[in-house]
Amino acid sequence: MAEVEIGLGKTAKRAYRLDDVAIVPNRRTRDPEDVDISWEIDAYRFEVPILGAPADSVTSPATAVELGRLGSAGVLHLEGLWTRYEDPEPVLDEIASLPPAKATARLQELYAEPVRPELIGRRIAEIKDAGVTCAVAVTPGRTLELADAVLEAEPDLLVIQAAIVSAEHVSRRVEPLNLKAFIRHYEIPVLVGGCTSYQTALHLMRTGAAGVLVGAGSGAATVTREVLGVGVPLATALADARAARMRHLDETGVYCHVIADGGITTGGDIARAVACGADAVMVGTPFAAATEAPGRGWHWTMPATHPTLPRGERVRVEPQGTLEQILHGPAHDASGSVNLTGALRRAMALCGFETLKDLQKADLVVVGDE
Repeated sequence: MAEVEIGLGKTAKRAYRLDDVAIVPNRRTRDPEDVDISWEIDAYRFEVPILGAPADSVTSPATAVELGRLGSAGVLHLEGLWTRYEDPEPVLDEIASLPPAKATARLQELYAEPVRPELIGRRIAEIKDAGVTCAVAVTPGRTLELADAVLEAEPDLLVIQAAIVSAEHVSRRVEPLNLKAFIRHYEIPVLVGGCTSYQTALHLMRTGAAGVLVGAGSGAATVTREVLGVGVPLATALADARAARMRHLDETGVYCHVIADGGITTGGDIARAVACGADAVMVGTPFAAATEAPGRGWHWTMPATHPTLPRGERVRVEPQGTLEQILHGPAHDASGSVNLTGALRRAMALCGFETLKDLQKADLVVVGDE
């Protein structure tokens, strides 16, 4: 990709957001009912390529079960309120009632409560007992500490997630998590991320991960790029990860899935993300707007609760409908945040694509300067 000069002796690569690109229609169209948007990773099949984000305002055991029933999966964060409190409902009520000026400070206090290992097993059992795929998340820094409690409960998928994750973390204070050793020691499929570059994505794929999360906290409730100045716009990050996946496949014969994570709010975003190289997406804000969402009309992510440097905030989300309506419709306005799967199917049908693999081969145009 061509570089641009930003000053004497300093160049940068031009990068693009999902909003900056559009899918080029094909020579044929297709009936939306003939479009297949199912997604398979390891032994698990999902009717839709969408995961509910590991945020307490999005995924509770109850919403994880409902999303599973609807063909998706909610990722429960095992360092969230559901493993810190026996009954987090009063805590969620309090968070929803906080004035904006006090919200972040109170979130920090509430999330200072220690994680209770016995609650980890209980929450995982609540999801598994419903007969749906159970996906859970932990941060890299606490993966080894919580591993015994997590793996004893036998979730189906494990997500090791932070704003930026590398396969070569360096620390003088503690022994860092060896992702390669951890992933290869246990049989559970592991998704790791986020990452935003070709080299980092390739290194994460070489750990043996089943999937790599691409994105660096660019959603509505997370501001990693603004606070830290670190990150790459999602369209470019996905295209780079797609190239890393091709090289990894050539090297090993193993296909590593790419999951877009950050700023996905409409069905059109999902279609563009897949066209840039994603196999699936992780969604936060649209699901936080569901009437069943535990955030009660508010959305926040784990970076917003950091004890010393919050990289997000609690944001208001107006209720848009049930989880079923947000996923499968019907929609009653043109916002694009309701009936996500309908919009994805329609986009694929207008361009003649039958499967997500076909959509990954789509031509794109840059429209950001139009």
